[in-house]
Amino acid sequence: MQLPGDAQRPATQWRNALMAAYLASGLLISALVSRLPAVRDALALDHASVGLLLLCLSAGSFLSVSVSGQLVLRLGATSVMRIAATLAGGSLILVGVGAGIFGSVVICGIFLFAQGLGTASWNVASNVQGAAMERALGKSIMPALHGFFSIGTVIGAGAGALGARLQIPLQYHYGFMGLLIIATVLFSARFYGEDFSRTPRTSSNGSSLKKAWTEPQTVLLGVLVLGMALAEGAAGDWVAMALVDGYQTKEGVGAIGYGVFVAAMTLTRLLSGDLILRMGRVFMIRASAISALVGVLLFAFGNNLPLAFVALAIWGMGVALTFPLAMSAASDDPVHAATRVSVVSTIGYGAFLGGPPLLGLLAEVIGLLPALGSISILVVVAFCLSSNAAASRAGGEPKA
Repeated sequence: MQLPGDAQRPATQWRNALMAAYLASGLLISALVSRLPAVRDALALDHASVGLLLLCLSAGSFLSVSVSGQLVLRLGATSVMRIAATLAGGSLILVGVGAGIFGSVVICGIFLFAQGLGTASWNVASNVQGAAMERALGKSIMPALHGFFSIGTVIGAGAGALGARLQIPLQYHYGFMGLLIIATVLFSARFYGEDFSRTPRTSSNGSSLKKAWTEPQTVLLGVLVLGMALAEGAAGDWVAMALVDGYQTKEGVGAIGYGVFVAAMTLTRLLSGDLILRMGRVFMIRASAISALVGVLLFAFGNNLPLAFVALAIWGMGVALTFPLAMSAASDDPVHAATRVSVVSTIGYGAFLGGPPLLGLLAEVIGLLPALGSISILVVVAFCLSSNAAASRAGGEPKA
């Protein structure tokens, strides 16, 4: 299959290149959080201080997502992905230098902020690219793309567990991962297809980013994603530490627990295509919210290590599909896909990156496990808003 536009590249190359970029994005966040206990120890921080440090990442992310949609529309998703991935991967390298060599909270905070700038723009741009490809192919591939994000987190978690076991210094661990991430995205970007975010179609009929932010269904779809994205992001930032501190395990066991979570999420994303086709988006999002709710509550209040690992698997299955299905819903109408995907991505990644650090502050007051349990409130909100993912716009649901 040849795609229209200036790229004229086979669909398989575009698909594989995007999958590689999603994998690198998962590797980035997993590389950081899987060694977070080592960062905490190198900087001699408590839970509240770790939360405040992660707020630097969140601050960069919020600043970035506030303009990322406009950047994508102005520069194109491909260019934004190249620039943002280079910034994010380079910043991860320098966080490792700041923690592992200098033991400096200030250096780590500065480059976590820079990593947040890159990560948020990268993720918004990659979802716009993914939506364009989904429209071009005429079938649902968002869960598979996000499945490769999860594969990246599995690889990163495994590398983190190995790095923790071998006591590899942070500057070497983060340095290697950062270089690998940058190289992957810069190479894969050569094979992207038509960047719909810059075609005349998205600027016609009065479509604009500002208009998308005033559409109730688009914003509610973003709020739906917010709760489940927080549930996913909180697991990424805090599960390893919660197992170490809350369940009194070793750092390696904490990294393995995070690996269980992302493995369950990955398998769900990769194997759910036929089920989505049969049951539809709304049903799958509701089932996902129920699963996430059960997993979060069991992990937070089960008080049993084997049960906690079971809970992590249920939790991972629960958060697997909502984000990619919401991206598909936002892109139902190809004319408005770029702006709507940008809005939903912005809200979702804001919660994904901004919410978990605030949980660190809450954890200092009520404890880390109960703080994680509080996520269940927003999961219930997501369940209640699931009808906003119905195929009510032009184009309907793509085939699975």
